[in-house]
Amino acid sequence: MKPHILVIDDEPDIRRLVSEILEDEGYAVTVAKDGASARDAIATRTPNLVLLDIWMPDIDGISLLKEFLEVNHLRCPVIMMSGHGTVEAAVESTRLGAFDFIEKPLSLAKLLMTVERALESGESAASQNVIHHDILQPVEMIGKSQVVKKLIEQLDRCARHDVTVLLIGEPGVGKTHCARYIHAAGGRQTAPYVELRTTNLSSRRHKSGIELLLGVESNTGSTRGCLEQASGGTLFIDDVAELDEEMQASLYGVLTSSTVYRIDGDRPIAIDVRIIVATRYDLLQEVRGGRFREDLFHCINAYPLRVPALREHSEDVPELLQYYVHVFSDKERLPYRNFTVAAQNRLRHYHWPGNVLELENIVRRLLMADGDVSVDVRDVDAILEEINVALAGEPGETIVMPQFDLPLRQAREQFEKAYLEYHLKQAHGSVGKVAQLAGIERTHLYRKLRALGIETK
Repeated sequence: MKPHILVIDDEPDIRRLVSEILEDEGYAVTVAKDGASARDAIATRTPNLVLLDIWMPDIDGISLLKEFLEVNHLRCPVIMMSGHGTVEAAVESTRLGAFDFIEKPLSLAKLLMTVERALESGESAASQNVIHHDILQPVEMIGKSQVVKKLIEQLDRCARHDVTVLLIGEPGVGKTHCARYIHAAGGRQTAPYVELRTTNLSSRRHKSGIELLLGVESNTGSTRGCLEQASGGTLFIDDVAELDEEMQASLYGVLTSSTVYRIDGDRPIAIDVRIIVATRYDLLQEVRGGRFREDLFHCINAYPLRVPALREHSEDVPELLQYYVHVFSDKERLPYRNFTVAAQNRLRHYHWPGNVLELENIVRRLLMADGDVSVDVRDVDAILEEINVALAGEPGETIVMPQFDLPLRQAREQFEKAYLEYHLKQAHGSVGKVAQLAGIERTHLYRKLRALGIETK
C-alpha cells in the first residue's frame, strides 16, 4: 500500500506543487487548506506523514501540531513547512514533537529526502513504543578520551555479569546506545533484544503500558508482552521513572520472581530475561517524593552506571562529527561535507545541553543545508545562533545555563525554575499543559512551583 501523506497549507500553489511532486514519487496525497479541513482529513484516514505549514488563516501550525499530538495522539511523523520569518517557530516545533522542518521556497531534493527519512522513521520507531531485534549487531562506542575509555570498561564489566543495570544520565547522552552495547557484548548477544520506550505510554489509544509489558490473554488468542518477547535475551526500559504505579509493581514482581502473569491470564509464565533500565531523573528524590517504589529502586540499583554528558569529554567531538557524517552519507544519502578545523574547534567548545543527540541533529542539518563541500565556522555559528534564538523565545533573550560552580541541589533548582518558567510562558500559564509536557503529576507541580517561587497567574 502506498504511504499516505497529508499536506496542510493555505496556499493553493504550494498544495498543488507538493501534491504533484509526491504523487509523481508514488505517494498517496491528501491536501487540506486550513485546520478545520485538516481535522476532517485525519478523521477520515490516518496518514503516514503530515506536512504542516506554520501560518494558516484559522489556526497556526504550532497550535495544530500540539492538538494533533496531545488530543488526537497522532503517531505519524510531522514535518513543518516554514516561510521567511518562521524558521525559529519551526525549530521550536521540533522540540514539541515535529520530526523536522523544511524552509520555503521548497527545494525538491530536500523535500523528498526529508519525506523519505520521516517515513522510514515512522515505520521503524515513531509509531510504536516497542522495538524488537532478534539479533542485535555489534555496537561501537565512539571516542578515545579517558572518560569514554572508563565508560567502555564499565560497560564491558556489565556485559560479563548477568546483573540488572541502571544507566543514569542526562537526555541525549546515549543511554540506549550503552544498553545495546551491553547486550551485544554479553552472553545473550544471540538472543532477542527488546526496547520499551516509555514516552507517551499513557496516551496510547490501543494498548496500555501494562499490556505492552506483560501481554494479554483473550478468547481470540494471546499476545506476548515485552518481557516474554525478550525471554532469553535483554529488555531495555528507556526511562524507568516514567512507568506508572501499576507497571512499577509489575516490574518489581518480575524481578523478584522471574515470572509473568499476562493481563486476564491465570497462570505464571517463567521467563529468563536480563533487564537494563535507564533514567534521567534522581531516583532517590523520586522515592522520597512518593513517585517511585523504594523496593523497585533497590532491585534495579544492583549496578548503577552513570553515562557522562558530552561536555565532560568534548575532546571526542571531532571524532563524533566524522562518525555521523559517514552515517548520514551512507544511510540517508546526505551529501558528504568535511568540517574545517575552525568549525570542529567551535563545536568542541560548545556547551552541548542536548549532548550527543543534539550533535547528531546539528550534523544532519548542516549536511542538508546548501553550501560548499566543507562546513566552516560561519555555518556552525549560524545554526547555533538559530538554536539559541529559538530556545530563548524572544529577541535579545539568552538561554539560562546552569552554574557549574554551585552545589548540585542549587544548580538543579536553578535549571528547574528556568525550565518551568519557559514552559509556563509557552502554555500561557496553563499548569495542566505544563504538567502533561513535563510528565509531572499536577499536584506535585503546584508544590514545586510554590517551592521555586514561580507565580502562575
